[in-house]
Amino acid sequence: MLASFRTTGSLARRAASAGQRRFLSIHEYQSVNLLNSYGIPTPKSIVAKSPEEAYKVAQNFGTDKLVIKAQVLAGGRGKGKFDNGFQGGVHTIDSPQQAQEYAGKMIGSKLITKQTGAGGRICNAVCTFITSCFSSLTTGQVMLAERRDPSHEYYVAVLNDRVTQGVVLVASNQGGMNIEEVAATNPGAIITTPIDFEKGLSKSTALELAKTLGIKEGGQDEAANIFINLYKIFKDKDATQIEINPMSETVDGHVLCMDAKFGFDDNAEFRHEDIFALRDISQEEPSEVEAQKAGLNFIKLDGSIGCLVNGAGLAMATMDVLALHGGNPANFLDVGGGATPETVKKAFEILLSDPKVKSIFINIFGGIMRCDYIAEGVIKATKELGLTIPLVVRLKGTMEAEAKEMIKASGLKIVALDSLDEAAETAVQLAV
Repeated sequence: MLASFRTTGSLARRAASAGQRRFLSIHEYQSVNLLNSYGIPTPKSIVAKSPEEAYKVAQNFGTDKLVIKAQVLAGGRGKGKFDNGFQGGVHTIDSPQQAQEYAGKMIGSKLITKQTGAGGRICNAVCTFITSCFSSLTTGQVMLAERRDPSHEYYVAVLNDRVTQGVVLVASNQGGMNIEEVAATNPGAIITTPIDFEKGLSKSTALELAKTLGIKEGGQDEAANIFINLYKIFKDKDATQIEINPMSETVDGHVLCMDAKFGFDDNAEFRHEDIFALRDISQEEPSEVEAQKAGLNFIKLDGSIGCLVNGAGLAMATMDVLALHGGNPANFLDVGGGATPETVKKAFEILLSDPKVKSIFINIFGGIMRCDYIAEGVIKATKELGLTIPLVVRLKGTMEAEAKEMIKASGLKIVALDSLDEAAETAVQLAV
C-alpha cells in the first residue's frame, strides 16, 4: 500500500509541476538577439530555415570554421538523435557544402533528446556560429555560428530564489556541464549573489564576483557588465529565469555568452507583446496548445484514462485515486470554475484526440461550478462527437440533483456514481 501511495504521489507532483510552468521559452537564436540588444557579447550567429539558406549563410560568413546548431526547445541537443537516424543536433562544419548537408538532415526532422520524450520535437531551422564549445540546443531551425576557442567555461543564471524571496545571480567556474551535477558533487563551486530588485547589481559587486570566479583581470570588466545587463533583461522583460551555460573566457581574453536559455512570465504577456510574438507552438504539445486557447488547464500524460475535473487539487486527488486502483491518467485537466457546456465539449474533443484514451472519468465538485452545466456539456459532447468509449461521471454539489436527472433522462450509456473510490475503480476497469 505504501508503494501505491508513493506512486500516486509522484503522479500528482508531476502534474502539479507541469501545471505550474508559467513561462514562455524562446529559441537560442532569439535569445542571442535579445542578449545583443542589451550589449551582451556573443559569438556571431545567423539562423537558416532551409538547407539552401544554410549554404548561403556559411558561404558569406567570412570564415569556414563554424558550428551548426539545431533550433529545438529542449536540452541535450548535442547528444540527441533525429528521427531520420542523423546523430547529434550540434556539429562543427568546415564548408558551405557541409552546412547544407547537415541542415538538410536537421530541418524538417524531429530531434529526440532526454527532455523531449520518444516523440521528439520538430526542427524548423538551424543556426550557425563561429565555433567554440557548446552544450545543448533547440531544433526548429538551425543556427550557424562562429567558432571562438574558450580557455575556461563558467555557468551564470539569474532567477527568483525562494530562500531569499528575491532575485539572485547564481554563478560557477564549472560551466559547460550539468549544473545539477555540480551542485550535488561540489556545492561549494556555486556562488549565489542576492540582487536588490530596485537598484540592480552594483559594478563593485559584479567585479568582485568576476574575481572570485577566477576570470583573468583583462576579462573581469566584460564579465561584470554581462552580470549587470543580464539582470536588466530579467527585470525589464519579466523573465522567470535566464541561464547562460557556458559563459566562456576565450583564449584572446574576451568573455562571451555561448549559449542562452530564457523563460518569461506568461502573466506579463500584455506588456511584452514583442517577446511573446516569438513563441513557437510547433515545439509544444498540440493538445496543450488547443486547451490553452479554450482557457483549460491541461497537461498531457501517458496513461489511458482521460480525466475531466474542476479544481487543481481535486484533479490531483483524482489522479491519485486512479493510480491507487492500478490505472494511469492520460492527462491533467482542470476546467476551472467558469466552464460552460461549450467548454466541456471542447475538453471532450481534446481528450478524444488522444488514441491512448480508453475511458473517461469526469469528477466534479460543484461549488462555483454548477453540475448541471457539466451535465449539459457531457450530454452534448457525447451526442455530437459520437462517443464510443466508456464514460464514468461523478457529480457533487451545486445543482447536483438536476444534473443527475439530466443524465438519466438522456438515455445515454453514461455510468453515474456517487462514490469517488467506486467511480475511479470503474473507470480503471473500463479502460482495460
